[in-house]
Amino acid sequence: MIRKCLFPAAGYGTRFLPATKAMPKEMLPIVNKPLIQYGVEEAYAAGLQHMAVITGRGKRALEDHFDISYELEHQIQGTDKERYLDSTRLLIDACTFSYTRQVEMKGLGHAILCGQQLIGEEPFAVVLADDLCVNPGGDPVLLQMIELYRQFRCSIVAIQEVPREETYKYGVIAGEMIRDDLYRVSHMVEKPKPEEAPSNLAIIGRYILTPDIFQLIADTEPGKGGEIQITDALMKQARQGAVLAYKFKGQRFDCGSAEGYVEATNYCFEQFYKKEQ
Repeated sequence: MIRKCLFPAAGYGTRFLPATKAMPKEMLPIVNKPLIQYGVEEAYAAGLQHMAVITGRGKRALEDHFDISYELEHQIQGTDKERYLDSTRLLIDACTFSYTRQVEMKGLGHAILCGQQLIGEEPFAVVLADDLCVNPGGDPVLLQMIELYRQFRCSIVAIQEVPREETYKYGVIAGEMIRDDLYRVSHMVEKPKPEEAPSNLAIIGRYILTPDIFQLIADTEPGKGGEIQITDALMKQARQGAVLAYKFKGQRFDCGSAEGYVEATNYCFEQFYKKEQ
């Protein structure tokens, strides 16, 4: 049903300058793996094997990471260091990767629209790699959302409660509660001021989208910040009762901020890296 996952990865990563001046923010390591790999592993664990990546200038490292490095692999062949490439090799062998560029930075909605030729006319997932989501002992967040899609067959956004004073960082939803963790979206605002936010339920970087979203984005005028916002296109779907918001099980780290990045690194070191050594 859902086979493809789209990774918008063309942004400049300005919050991490100067580290991201010559390196994609998606390649920033969380202990020993780059952010983009955590996202691809989550998609693969959810049963998706077609990874579509939206890149930009200076992003070649993303393509190189999910490719064979003959010289490196020759150098470490037969040593105990070979095992460090096992996780990447598994993804290279099991998944297909396709790439296209977002030539101009016109917002997340525009980045998703750039992926139309890679996705085609089918429902798909979207993962923003700088939102690192974990759920040890349970289903990955994306798999939770795909299970919901099988039931409801409509677009779904992942949400979490945030402090009211931080709503200006997110798209924020309001809607009818279907159950404790699920809402039918009636209203959606991009980065509202705290006093104007319809709730404290913020959209984070996991989406399931139906293919009609591409035409809705194409018909969307630039909004907040002069960018084409995915929330504006989703609001058109929501008016037809066709968007759900899911309060996922698990933990999310905002790795686009220094604080969240450090928290994610410490967490992954304790939960994953130390156990693998």
